[in-house]
Amino acid sequence: MTRPAPSRLLVSALLLVSLETAAQEAAPVTVPDAVRSEGVDGDPLGAVVAPATLPDGATSVYGFVGAPELGVGFRQGISGFELEARGRLQWFQLSAALELAARRRVYERGALALAPSLGVGVVLNSGATYMDDDNFSGVLLRVSPGLVASYRVADTVALLGLVDLPIDIGLSQDKARRFQALGGGGVEVYLGSNLSVLASGQLGVETFRERVGQGETRLGWSTRLGLGARLF
Repeated sequence: MTRPAPSRLLVSALLLVSLETAAQEAAPVTVPDAVRSEGVDGDPLGAVVAPATLPDGATSVYGFVGAPELGVGFRQGISGFELEARGRLQWFQLSAALELAARRRVYERGALALAPSLGVGVVLNSGATYMDDDNFSGVLLRVSPGLVASYRVADTVALLGLVDLPIDIGLSQDKARRFQALGGGGVEVYLGSNLSVLASGQLGVETFRERVGQGETRLGWSTRLGLGARLF
């Protein structure tokens, strides 16, 4: 019986190692779904309103339906601040608003975070009265202070407190004014694949006037159902 030469054994060993390496390189690398779905900071929850501010580098887009408004927006987190561009259609009055806003996280302890906001924009109101008899037409400057409180109750759920104080000042009619003071809350839930859904409601008061001596005060309210997506 003849024994294989050492050179043949060495060649066979090298050939076996080469085949194993090629098989490993050809095998697809799988990434867990949880890792693929994570946001910039490893926390994907929040796109429409939550979190109080988006983490640094995170971006989201969202849209919502509701009464009396429909809207879309874009959010960008920058080192504790957040910048937002938003457009809204008030379909009861057939008015459109375009705004730029900023939020700053000023308090964070455990699951709770608070962030005041300030927006500036313009409102174009058609003056339609088919659903609002007190509506009036005009171009108005909007300044909209607000506050978002976010409380994390689970990995995929955040409770929200919302305060909005938009002030509209007439540009085409110097004496025209509109002011709302709305407060309420909602919940935002992470659905997976970087998508979050929002349900919220607010109540308060609304005061307005088209000209001096014609002021009115009435109930103010808002309901929203939104869907947002984290892009980065």
